[in-house]
Amino acid sequence: MSAQWIAVLGASFFAYALKYIGSAIPASWLAHPRIQRINNLIPISLLSALVAIQTVTDKTKYVLDHRTAGVAVAILALIAKAPFWFVVVSAAVTSALVYKFA
Repeated sequence: MSAQWIAVLGASFFAYALKYIGSAIPASWLAHPRIQRINNLIPISLLSALVAIQTVTDKTKYVLDHRTAGVAVAILALIAKAPFWFVVVSAAVTSALVYKFA
């Protein structure tokens, strides 16, 4: 058995055990207000970290390129309370223009 198969089987077992433990937690623990607040913030923090990493890194180095310009314009549009479609379109257009002309 190769090391890759051992890693796949180990990861599968870990994922199954984690799901089993998650379903075995009593509902009263999950209904606690502090847990509810934390659960509401986890997706936001994970998505923010993903956007930050994908925006300013390229493999093993930091870069400032067209992606950074697009995210900056999207942040400005969100601060201005623009509609979501405008945020997406303005970020895409800005990123494309910086990519083409820089």
